[in-house]
Amino acid sequence: MVTFTLNGKELEVKEGTTILEVAREQGINIPTLCYHEEMSAYGACRLCLVEVVKRGWPSIQPACLYPAQNGIEVNTDTERVRKSRKILLELYLARSPDSQAIIDIAKEYGVRDTRFKLKESERSECILCGLCVRACAEISKRHAISFAHRGSKRMIQTPFAELADTCVGCQACAFVCPTGVIKIDEAD
Repeated sequence: MVTFTLNGKELEVKEGTTILEVAREQGINIPTLCYHEEMSAYGACRLCLVEVVKRGWPSIQPACLYPAQNGIEVNTDTERVRKSRKILLELYLARSPDSQAIIDIAKEYGVRDTRFKLKESERSECILCGLCVRACAEISKRHAISFAHRGSKRMIQTPFAELADTCVGCQACAFVCPTGVIKIDEAD
């Protein structure tokens, strides 16, 4: 067991439990688009950022990856955390301006527009959170989709951009997609 402080409340939790897991157990809402309790944490969306004070030094960390540790202090809603999340939401709005999931979370933070401008070719409904890739690998054990390319050309696709023989049509990818890009009727 480890003892730490979450938003001013001292807690004792099982070693290895992440900050996000503890926050959810405590009823504290930390936004995330890339986390699913049935899969390993990945930290891709970074919306779950929290402020961790360890040995007097504050740092911003993803709550889905950061384990509770003895003596740390975690704050989930400081000005620094809110600013970090707002910037991320602006970036997501620039990439996926029509994504209702992004719009809804952005509204909670008062973000209605983005100062970041992307070319039309760089926009996508997919936010590259990787949940679909991980679901295909971890749940169905098929690896029918994966990340392709790098930088602004990065995307999720089947191997060689062709229908993958390894896909069994389980639709786990569509089930976990936080933005609804993968449509169940298109997944067959």
